[in-house]
Amino acid sequence: MFTLDELETASRRIHEVFAPTPAYAWPLLAERTGVEVWVKHENLTPTGAFKVRGGLIHVERLARDELAPNGLISATRGNHGQSLAFAGRRFGVPVTIVVPEGNSVEKNAAMRALGAELIEHGADFDAAKIEAMRLAQLHGLHFAPSFHRDLVLGVASWALELFRLAPKLEALYVPIGLGSSICGAILVRDLLGLSTEIIGVQSAGAPAYARSLAAGQPVETERADTFADGLAVRIPDPAALAIIREGVSRIVTVSDDEIAAAIRAYWTDTHQLAEGAGAAPLAALMRERDAMAGRRVGLPLSGGNIDLALFRDHVLGDA
Repeated sequence: MFTLDELETASRRIHEVFAPTPAYAWPLLAERTGVEVWVKHENLTPTGAFKVRGGLIHVERLARDELAPNGLISATRGNHGQSLAFAGRRFGVPVTIVVPEGNSVEKNAAMRALGAELIEHGADFDAAKIEAMRLAQLHGLHFAPSFHRDLVLGVASWALELFRLAPKLEALYVPIGLGSSICGAILVRDLLGLSTEIIGVQSAGAPAYARSLAAGQPVETERADTFADGLAVRIPDPAALAIIREGVSRIVTVSDDEIAAAIRAYWTDTHQLAEGAGAAPLAALMRERDAMAGRRVGLPLSGGNIDLALFRDHVLGDA
């Protein structure tokens, strides 16, 4: 999909906007999980999530090549939309975002604050995506997908940073929404010639990629039931699935209760607040604690944008 030189160039462009996020080996997390665990703090990007890396690379190219003269439109549950809005403001590209009805109040507010026009439509991400594609044709807008080479190239920079910051990782747990982050991690590992085992993580209520991996072909689910909105995808992307099939060791599915427990663990052990998708890798590691004992493991804390109401009801309510 891209070369190491192309990734290095993309990383430099991203670092013109913000510095590499840190990776720390937290002692209390090590005690909790029985492994040496390195956390990559993508919750500390300018939008609070890893997605901004891909947005910067994608929107910069659209602006440079004049591919979105009337602006761009996309669908999101929040972090992808924030990344496009952040980049759109930087590169002068108008951004419209379609979100499902009942979407995160705080992520909606963040997208509007970054200058995006927001439209609410449909029951879930996939319905919002169909509407965004319709509006793109109707109004002559450029449709920005959630999985694209530019996005993978940009978000892969977090994995490049982690592999260079942390000692040789034996395993890396990565959450799967539509797939850009885990595909980036797989490609970086392979470009660097590493042997790190990469383990995907999905919600048990939204297991489209886990089912697709087992079936050997894309499998849609009827519902995506999880409070971890970054994982709430029903329809897998075929290009992402192809990379995942070639490069992932396995996919672990975790319950909302396990995700909530991982959010609490991040708070008590690191005093960092994770959103549901951001905590899912830790939830999977906690599930596999005995099997992973003594290994050196990486976890991207891929986002910290959880709504206060979700935190109160789904995390503190279970404490």
